[in-house]
Amino acid sequence: MGKSHADGGLWVGKSFDSRNNSLNLIRLIFALAVLVHHAWPLSGTENAPAFAGDTLGGWAVAGFFVISGFLITHSRFSHSLGDYLVHRVARIVPAFVMCLIAVAAVFAPIGYARAHGSLDGFLEAATTPFNYVFSNLGLRMNVYDVAGTPAAVPYPGVWNGSLWSIYFEFCCYLIVAFIGLFALVRKSPWPLTILFLLAVAANVFMTRVSPYAQANYEFEMLVHLLPFFLGGAVVNVWKHRIGIHWLPAVLSLAAAAALTAFFPAWGGGASGAFIAYGLLWISLWLPSPRLIKKNDVSYGIYIYAFPVQQLLALYGLHEHGLAAYISIAAVLTDKTRFELESGEKREVVQRLIREVEAGEGSVQVMRERIAAGEKERDRIQAERASASEGKAGVLRQIERM
Repeated sequence: MGKSHADGGLWVGKSFDSRNNSLNLIRLIFALAVLVHHAWPLSGTENAPAFAGDTLGGWAVAGFFVISGFLITHSRFSHSLGDYLVHRVARIVPAFVMCLIAVAAVFAPIGYARAHGSLDGFLEAATTPFNYVFSNLGLRMNVYDVAGTPAAVPYPGVWNGSLWSIYFEFCCYLIVAFIGLFALVRKSPWPLTILFLLAVAANVFMTRVSPYAQANYEFEMLVHLLPFFLGGAVVNVWKHRIGIHWLPAVLSLAAAAALTAFFPAWGGGASGAFIAYGLLWISLWLPSPRLIKKNDVSYGIYIYAFPVQQLLALYGLHEHGLAAYISIAAVLTDKTRFELESGEKREVVQRLIREVEAGEGSVQVMRERIAAGEKERDRIQAERASASEGKAGVLRQIERM
């Protein structure tokens, strides 16, 4: 194939177009895949989709780490340590903290009022809303319930089971921040390549390595996820030599599928670089809406989907089938993400109560709302002024929190 002057140093393919690609869309697909996976346990349904020893959601998280490894390594090597850390914190922490606050001040009060008939005792019951937020501020999830909610759902006591991965992703950010301090790592692709191979080796020999960490769960999970992240990093540091071409991309994806199928314990991590290369190739031909191409909404979808799904389960919508449950959750998650990121807490509470209770009476109504798309948002705005008086007491107490 013909190459431009800029591609003259490549051994194969063409340079990755960092501006014209569908990585944001792929990340959104991964976020929705996590939502789909969670529909099984959150609805009490067995036999969730799985491949090579991991669930659909587990593979989606791995995909997130692969893409992050590619993008974050570029960010580290093109910025000073201070600028890099500021950018990473700004990307992760504010939305994470906002999500914690949303669970404590929006979702949990609805769940508590649903279970107890009022908010009496909500602020004092263990785990208190303040303790939920404060205990999890360091990105490591220590508590998952708020005042004993959610209750009376197939998966009780957990408002947000997605946030656990953010801690490990940030650990990967810090690892790249540290190794980027060394000039050799910046000048040669080999140090990161060797580090990737060492991470894979640690995964392969986990049973021998883990006792030295006293079988620490966080260590084992980091060792499991790190090869995916470093796989993306390896592709980044070799991009000046290995361009994007369909043949090595197809071979890479085939190799990844074979490794994970034959070696489910460590084949996925060992395939990190193969998966990264294949995803980059897909991102160059997969069409993406312009809005998604310019705006990454996957993080918001990822962190808000679980509490929205739990709220729907609280009102029994999971009993109407997985298809309806997943579809309604996807639509309400996007609306919740948009409105909470816009700071409209009161409107979110009103809409969540109204939308979920409407679903109790008629799932068909919710399906029609899904089909209506953006028209529904305008209708909701008009209905906000006529919120039922029965919910006014709940709203006033939430606003005083």
